[in-house]
Amino acid sequence: MAKSNIAAQLYTLRDFCRTPEDIAKTFKKVKEIGYEAVQVSGMGPIAPDQLKKIADDNGLEICATHIGYQRLKDDIEGVIADHKLWNCKYVGLGSMPEEYRSSKEGFIRFAKEASVIAKKLQEAGLSFVYHNHDFEFIKFDGKIGLDIIFEESDKSAFNAEIDTYWVQSGGSDPAAWIRKMKGRMDIVHLKDMVMDIKKGRIMAEVGEGNLNWPAILDACREIGIKWYIVEQDVCQRDPFESLAISLENLKKMGLQ
Repeated sequence: MAKSNIAAQLYTLRDFCRTPEDIAKTFKKVKEIGYEAVQVSGMGPIAPDQLKKIADDNGLEICATHIGYQRLKDDIEGVIADHKLWNCKYVGLGSMPEEYRSSKEGFIRFAKEASVIAKKLQEAGLSFVYHNHDFEFIKFDGKIGLDIIFEESDKSAFNAEIDTYWVQSGGSDPAAWIRKMKGRMDIVHLKDMVMDIKKGRIMAEVGEGNLNWPAILDACREIGIKWYIVEQDVCQRDPFESLAISLENLKKMGLQ
C-alpha cells in the first residue's frame, strides 16, 4: 500500500484521460500534486498492461476502480484478470443502472443480481463496492432505497463506497451513513458542497464547503476506512487545482 491512504478519483480528470498519452501526462501531474494512489474511472481506451506500466512509472498505486455494470455482467473473468494485474482489490460500480431505479422491486432485483457478481469477485480475492448518488434516497413504502439495496444484497460480499456529497444531497447525514456501513466499507468518496446564489448547491473541494468534515472523518476512522478517495465530478476551476486544494485541506485535517 502507498504511504498515503488518500487517492485521486480519475473521473475528476476524465477530460485529460482520453488517450494513453493523455493518461501518462495526467498521472505525472497527479503524482506531482502529492497523491500516491488513484481510482481508475472515466478514461479512454487503454490496454490494461499499458495502464499498469504508466502507474508504475509514476509511482502511483491503483487502489480502486469503477467498472460499468454491463462489463461486470458480461466479462467478470476479464475484470478479475485486470484487477489482479493492477494489484487492485476494490472493484467499484459507479451507479445502479436506470432501469432498476423506478420501484422497490427494481432496487431489490438489482441488489440480488449485483450480489452474484460481488460473490464471484469475493471468491477471486477482490471486493465489490457500490457508489451511491442521491437517487437512492427516494423512499419506497417508507424505506430509503439505499437501505433496500444493502438489506437485500449479500452482506458478506456486497460492500459500500459512500459518497459524502451525494448523501448530503439526498437529505441524509454522511457521517451516520459511514458508521452504518461498518464492516461493509473500506473506501469512501470525499467531495464537498457549497451553495451558489445562482446555481444552487454545487460540488466543491474538500474543506471548502459546508459538510461537517470533523464528524465525517471521525466516522471514517471509527470504522477503519482504508482509502479516502477525492472526487469532484464538476469543478469550478482547473480540476488539477481542485484536487490539490482537497489534498492540502485533508492533510490540514490530519489525514496523511
